[in-house]
Amino acid sequence: MELKAPTQAIPYSLLALISSNDKLKSSVKVVPQPDATEPVLTVNDKTLITGTASVARYLIRSQQLFDEQLPEAQAEARLLDRVLSGEKLQAQSALLAALAWDGQSSSAPNPDAVALVEALSAKPSLPAVESIPEVEGSSPAFNVADCFKNLIATQLASIADIPAATIYAAIDLPRSLEHGDYAVALPRLRVKGNPAAIAAEWAKAFKPNDHITEAKAIGPFLNFRINPDILVRRTLSMVSKYDKKYGSNKDGEGKTVIVEFSSPNIAKPFHAGHLRSTIIGSFLRNAYEANGWKVIAMNYLGDWGKQYGLLAVGYSRFGDEEKLLNDPIKHLYDVYVAVNRQAEEEPTIHDEARAYFKRMEDGDEEALSLWRRFRELSIRKYKEVYGRLNIHFDVYWGESQVGDGMQRAMDQLVNDGLLQDSDGAKIIDLSEYKLGKTVVQKRDGTTLYLTRDIGGALERYEKYNFDKLVYVVASQQDLHFKQLFKTLELLKAPFADKVEHINFGLVQGMSTRKGTVVFLEDILDEARDVMHEVMRKNEKKYAEVENPEKVADEIGLSGVKIQDNSARRVKNYEFDRNRMFSFEGDTGPYIQYAHARLASIERKSGLQVNHNADLSLLTEPGAVDICRTVAQYPDVVKSILNGCEPCNVVTYAFKLAHDISGVFDQLWVRGAEPAVADARLLMYWSARVTLGNAMRLLNLDPLERM
Repeated sequence: MELKAPTQAIPYSLLALISSNDKLKSSVKVVPQPDATEPVLTVNDKTLITGTASVARYLIRSQQLFDEQLPEAQAEARLLDRVLSGEKLQAQSALLAALAWDGQSSSAPNPDAVALVEALSAKPSLPAVESIPEVEGSSPAFNVADCFKNLIATQLASIADIPAATIYAAIDLPRSLEHGDYAVALPRLRVKGNPAAIAAEWAKAFKPNDHITEAKAIGPFLNFRINPDILVRRTLSMVSKYDKKYGSNKDGEGKTVIVEFSSPNIAKPFHAGHLRSTIIGSFLRNAYEANGWKVIAMNYLGDWGKQYGLLAVGYSRFGDEEKLLNDPIKHLYDVYVAVNRQAEEEPTIHDEARAYFKRMEDGDEEALSLWRRFRELSIRKYKEVYGRLNIHFDVYWGESQVGDGMQRAMDQLVNDGLLQDSDGAKIIDLSEYKLGKTVVQKRDGTTLYLTRDIGGALERYEKYNFDKLVYVVASQQDLHFKQLFKTLELLKAPFADKVEHINFGLVQGMSTRKGTVVFLEDILDEARDVMHEVMRKNEKKYAEVENPEKVADEIGLSGVKIQDNSARRVKNYEFDRNRMFSFEGDTGPYIQYAHARLASIERKSGLQVNHNADLSLLTEPGAVDICRTVAQYPDVVKSILNGCEPCNVVTYAFKLAHDISGVFDQLWVRGAEPAVADARLLMYWSARVTLGNAMRLLNLDPLERM
């Protein structure tokens, strides 16, 4: 007789029965079958019995291992019925019962039977991460995927005589999981010859191991399957080890980056453009930190220029001390609008403004004291708004704070022969680089943006010795930054190759019922109020939320941030209130709901998360899919700095949320056998931790109740 059974899941109970009885050992041959779904007992290739329980009963009765009619055998018979028709998790009890059927009482099982149970049930320990080959550019200690990729890369390197690092960089996810778990497109390796033929040759030469179970060529692609049991165990063990640090790495250790973002203009509303810069910039701050960099988050305020002279003139005519203290940004904006309107009828107001700003540049204390007050009150208000957005800056800088670096920059421009006169103004001609001409100093001697940006970059490098300086500014300023970077290059600045402009498109459809100007707080207040009304509709859940207004505000913020980060940053996008506030589809409220639901599973289970759970019990396809997606997160974090696209993290977070949603009704924790409940709870916990980490990367505060 032959017992044909699935390769990855030969039932322990059947193995135990056969191994514990000499007649069965000699008469039954166990044959693993990769394509089998359940055990089949055959005689001369003819099916005799199908199914674990049926095969077990047949073997027991055919060899007369016990008489089911005897009273002392009833407990074993009932246990067999319950176990073999139930879940794999009870296999140990079934084994003890089955192995006691050699004539001894089940209350005192044969010691040899117990030893066999333990041997059959034991899982081989995972090889230490230190035993995984270290390939340049990989981090197996922080990234489960690198454990598999490195084993693929190092073996292929010896087969193909190509550096392992080159192969590692070419390993990607296949087009379909039907093809495998990882793939290498041979054209990427630039091998000479027929890629399809070479892929077939390499697949034949590749030797499977405990991690990589198969190498298979499909055309010019070399596809690899990995051991799902090891994937599950390595992944959940790594999440358990790192928790909220899971996904992070140390690639940027020892490096410093300045991320300059938000940068609103004092006395002007914090509008949609600043919101985009703020959301994208805070994401980049988090991304660099997750990749091991030291990050200095800088808010470079627009706090200098002729407009502040205009504001001072306006305040002398329309200013109100009480309104200034109550809401400085709103009041200064109203003053700015009013003085500009009056200047249309009195053009001399602009002359007054220019004269006032000249006094500021000359260091006139009276002129500077009023400007300084406007600045300090505005920053105080900005900090309130940023606090609500859960965003913090290490440095508040501004155009006004650029010191002698600006003059040194001007001197160097003169010494290097880069300045030209143009009707009394100073310009740099970058026409030969197709960047036009740019003014650096007006005829009256006042400076412009380029001058201050050169001086500012110089002073930042001297103070912080940065390895990278990132400007998060709208795409309308693309030409300005190209001119700035080219000028730094011509000046041979030591940091000219360390500057980067991260641009973004416009937000469209941001009109408001209150007027043509959209203040950020109006958007956030509306989002909070809509979410609060939605929450009130479920009275039971609403009563369980500790601080419903704060939770509503966070859900609203999530809607704003996720809508902003869902598309490629360079694309313009339409601000859609209805979609932003929806719990349906891929929105901020949906992703918060997914996290809160995972948290509720932990609460309602009544269990503590067991980090030593038997993960071999997580064999369902849905469970393996969740672990596979969780395992991909470190790669997502690592790849962020290549394109600086928040949407990649958004897409990942929704993929994980969808995977989880797909198994909620199948892989339950409450009511499951204890060992399975522990394993599933650890899986859900790991998914929640990973989803929460992705949300925090996007600057969302993960909610546990809503």
